Amino acid sequence: MQLTVLGGGGFRVPLVYRALLSDDSDSRVNELVLYDVDPARLRRVGEVLARLEAEAGVAGPAIRLETDLTQAVRGTDFVFSAIRVGGLEGRVCDERAALDEGVLGQETTGAGGICYGLRTVPVAMQIARTVEEHAPDAYVINFTNPAGMVTEAMSAVLGDRVVGICDSPVGMFKRVARALDLDRSQAVFDYAGLNHLGWLRRVLVDGVDVLPNLLSDPDALLTIEEGRLFGPSWLQTIGAVPNEYLWYWYYTKDAIAGIEAAKETRGEFLLRQQGGFYAGGGGAGDAYAAWDRTRRDREESYMADSRDVTGAGERDEDDLDGGGYDRVALELMHAIARNQTATLVLNVRNGHTLPGLPPDAVIEVPCLVDANGPRALPLDPLAPHAAALVATVKDVERTAIEASTTGSRELAVRALALHPLVDSVNTARRIFERQLREVPDLSRAFG
Repeated sequence: MQLTVLGGGGFRVPLVYRALLSDDSDSRVNELVLYDVDPARLRRVGEVLARLEAEAGVAGPAIRLETDLTQAVRGTDFVFSAIRVGGLEGRVCDERAALDEGVLGQETTGAGGICYGLRTVPVAMQIARTVEEHAPDAYVINFTNPAGMVTEAMSAVLGDRVVGICDSPVGMFKRVARALDLDRSQAVFDYAGLNHLGWLRRVLVDGVDVLPNLLSDPDALLTIEEGRLFGPSWLQTIGAVPNEYLWYWYYTKDAIAGIEAAKETRGEFLLRQQGGFYAGGGGAGDAYAAWDRTRRDREESYMADSRDVTGAGERDEDDLDGGGYDRVALELMHAIARNQTATLVLNVRNGHTLPGLPPDAVIEVPCLVDANGPRALPLDPLAPHAAALVATVKDVERTAIEASTTGSRELAVRALALHPLVDSVNTARRIFERQLREVPDLSRAFG
């Protein structure tokens, strides 16, 4: 079985390879194709993979490095798409262009997420068309942020053969299960919303909702990151556990203050940190050691600004192993390839799952997966406050997709201006105009 990773020189690729090395099934991946537009990054990641294989003591999949998209996807069985259009330099502009206007600057939430999507959608659409032509039976598993928007854009070409993933929900489920002293495999987690905009509403064990046991115990809530971020009283007030990214919505002023108080934005930190890794020399051993140090620093500093503001403290050790996206993606791939039923939270087309949203809108909900692909499980409607927010953000995402696919600057400004975290039409115009000046990929997308 062939797996193609787009963005194959990306920092998280070794996590995928590490998981592949532990797969001893008959239907394991025997060829791994890594595609990237930067051959130097491909070579550096290849050095890390060589060391991982040597340490594992088992033969991994044959690795092929590609800088030609058509050659990379031709005849493949699965595609993992993990691209970053504009690089980390683009992310820095996403953050700074918003912050300099006094609004939230964050990779996937607010103006930053819309700008990231505006320049990413055209590239994602080209990928979708290439896969459709050269690997029509392949599934595309999309890691690329903003995951919901990018997956929805690609679904216009690939239909249900593109699926978006995120590790935030499964990370939350692990923490909640630990706090409740549960075996996660014996519980049903009722989660719904959009990517980075969802809520855990119930945890069912033998048909009984045990989430109220956690919500009623402030001390237990403080053992999970969400409890420390949002505060026990707020979780009790809304009767749910929000995705960690909702901190940027519920505590927007605090979030902006925290980011501005930091020495550098998240994008600036990653650009500096990962730049050192990719520029490093030495053999496979040196490359692996540098990668592992950088990975650990990356995981420890995740959402550090919010944890500093709230006093949430350091991340739990169980959240630092770096496994998340890779495990969800491989579990999804195995369920399809082996016809092994699995229940996963995925980004898929709505159908009639969440009332008030179009059938082709991509949502993030629990899905049943087998050889026929993922199917969203039936869910209760969202609470009114959540449904209203989801409907508004989805309209903004769909406007951004239309702007990107038509090259309409007016629609791009509309998408930014109508986002609830952008405070003025004039603010939206200035952010977009700055992006056009400073991010070549965006200016190319909009002529």
